[in-house]
Amino acid sequence: MSGHSKWAQIKRKKGANDTKRGQAFTRLARDITIAVREGGSGDPDSNFSLRLAVDKARGANMPKDNIERAIQRGLGNAGDGGQLEDISYEAYGPGGTALIVQVLTDNRNRAAAEVRRVITRGGANFASAGSVAWMFDKRGIFTIPIKGKSAEDLELELIDAGVDDIQAEDESIEAYVAPEHLRPVRDELQKRNIPIEDAQVTLIPKNPAAVSPQDAAKTMQLIEDLEELDDVQKVISNLDITDEAMAEFEKVTA
Repeated sequence: MSGHSKWAQIKRKKGANDTKRGQAFTRLARDITIAVREGGSGDPDSNFSLRLAVDKARGANMPKDNIERAIQRGLGNAGDGGQLEDISYEAYGPGGTALIVQVLTDNRNRAAAEVRRVITRGGANFASAGSVAWMFDKRGIFTIPIKGKSAEDLELELIDAGVDDIQAEDESIEAYVAPEHLRPVRDELQKRNIPIEDAQVTLIPKNPAAVSPQDAAKTMQLIEDLEELDDVQKVISNLDITDEAMAEFEKVTA
């Protein structure tokens, strides 16, 4: 699970750069839309992931109208009256890494063309439906900041609260649960006053793929390029992000 945790940390650290590139609101709106789609509700009071996403957007001074539009998009109400649909594309990236590109679009042909362009340019190839998806398990994930107590004490509290697995990083802990346990464990964490930075249901690779640092860096760049597309909601990979891979990625993107 280290690959997911490290990639999540990379994206959090890149937040300041995204703001400079004028992409902060786009990404915040995307997070809101995803939260609505995955949580099945446009009400922040009943959809915890949506509440977190809306709070982040408000903290970044995102206009209320933008937030509402993102919620409506998640509910399937496109601004131009078009019908939104979920599409997943499967692909093999550099070195044979597995990729799932989750898209929410009102124009299937446009989305397919844009994803294909980036996939091809990044040295990847489309895969047949199901040939990649079986490599992943659906899991609920909490991101818990390490504040005010030791990581060891926090890990014990998380286990007592019902967490199945834990991945500790420098400033946070990724806590894993079965998807159906996301809400009850969330309620237990709140009772214990344990802060939650993020909560979501996502796909986790069963066996992270170790590839050369060069292929890993190319895969990370491909993921970034795909996530730049307006219709792309999320890109999931089985890439095992090693320290050597990170060093190579930072070198080529410096």
